[in-house]
Amino acid sequence: MQRGFQLGLLLLVVQLFQEGLGNIPAVTLSVLGFNVYLYMFPAAPLIKACVSLHYVYKDKEWRRLFLSPLHHVDDWHLYFNMASFLWKGIRLERRLGGGWFLYLLFVFSLLTGLVYLLLQAVLTQLMDDPDPLVRMFAAQSNECAVGFSGVLFALKVVCNHYNPGGVTYLLHFRVSNRFASWVELVLIYLIHPASSLIGHLAGILVGLLFTLGPLKTIMQTCAEIVSTEGNNLRPGSFFSYSGYSGTRRDHSEAPQYEQTNVTSDYRESDIAGLTEEEQVELAIRNSLNIRGTPRREEAARRPSGFQPTEEELRLEELRRSRLRRFDPGVSQQRSRRRL
Repeated sequence: MQRGFQLGLLLLVVQLFQEGLGNIPAVTLSVLGFNVYLYMFPAAPLIKACVSLHYVYKDKEWRRLFLSPLHHVDDWHLYFNMASFLWKGIRLERRLGGGWFLYLLFVFSLLTGLVYLLLQAVLTQLMDDPDPLVRMFAAQSNECAVGFSGVLFALKVVCNHYNPGGVTYLLHFRVSNRFASWVELVLIYLIHPASSLIGHLAGILVGLLFTLGPLKTIMQTCAEIVSTEGNNLRPGSFFSYSGYSGTRRDHSEAPQYEQTNVTSDYRESDIAGLTEEEQVELAIRNSLNIRGTPRREEAARRPSGFQPTEEELRLEELRRSRLRRFDPGVSQQRSRRRL
């Protein structure tokens, strides 16, 4: 079945150009485009693509585990899922790298479906429970789910794990990232009861298996076994856990020299015993030493036979005179004069 161009698709295209196609990493853009393509040209009707315990386990239609996350009910379903994926994908792919992020998406898509089936099996056992509230939730064991939202909840848990001190605003309420996924799970179900509560819950559980459980270690071990170069699929380690993303440095750029750490010869107890004037002199002397470090690195990189200019000689002489002025021996002599 081929679909026409719809408003949700138009809004998604507008958002893509607002973000800038050049600012979207390759894997994120490719997966997003593949979801749009399968919405326009579905690989199977929704009734043949959705996932449920009956169709997958009893009828042995395991291919539904792969088809379900990539198909959507309508253009708004696609828009909201892909808009959310765009935000999460940009940050996680830049943090983890394209290969690992694609690997993560594949594992999350498969495991979300499997955990969803497991939850449906548990709910099936509760169908005969006398409590009407329990039977209401157990009724979801008969649903057949489709869409990328379960994977998005798993990605949301990972994003929040990498930004533990951050907050999320849900309906203008400030929510800590530690609880944002759970609050969003309840809010979405209350606002849109037709959404798959256990599908979203399955995504959260998969995300927790990665951040708090053994899933990340298992994935790293499998990647090292499969990869010929060992570390190709390991997540990037050059990003901090503050939640900010970065970019890899191209090899053609100028090399970055490591800054030399200049430490003081004084211990904290020695500094506490100095007068205020001596502490000021010590701070200035350390500052001059730090400022002189790049000069020494620059001098080491200059070719042999290089002649400094008069201005550079004057500044270097001024720096050395200041260093002599605040030499530790001079400070000790001044202290003896005060005594």
